[in-house]
Amino acid sequence: MYSRDHAIVSAAVGAAGVVVLPLSLPWWAAVGYAVVVGVAIDVDHFAVARLESGDWAALRRCLRNPKIVLLDQDKIFGPQDLWPLQRLLSHHLIGGLAVGSLWLVSEPLSLFTALVLYAHVVGDLVWDNYLLETYREQHAMAATSVSESDSE
Repeated sequence: MYSRDHAIVSAAVGAAGVVVLPLSLPWWAAVGYAVVVGVAIDVDHFAVARLESGDWAALRRCLRNPKIVLLDQDKIFGPQDLWPLQRLLSHHLIGGLAVGSLWLVSEPLSLFTALVLYAHVVGDLVWDNYLLETYREQHAMAATSVSESDSE
């Protein structure tokens, strides 16, 4: 999903979470927190792309042209820089650490964060299912390039 979509989902989840959880934050701060958490977890994409591609090209692209972060996110990563399973694994690892750490500070805030991150991951899964055919094509291209480099 795009950041804009994650922000909308996170704001909706945040608004619902304010109603059902006894947070010590004002409602507007809690909804703002939900939007930041729901969008900011995607920063891990750069580290995953670095591990996959061997360089920081995606991050450099964003630093050279910051408007693509908001207006043209399709130009950030190459087709083989970031795979859905790697991205989802990273989200789960980071989310689990964040929620567990927050539990030590504030159980309601931890649950609130868990709800926001759960919605983020479900949104990614829905989006990934929508793009399944595109991912099949990308996997086929990757497999072809690997077998060609193996035969050389």
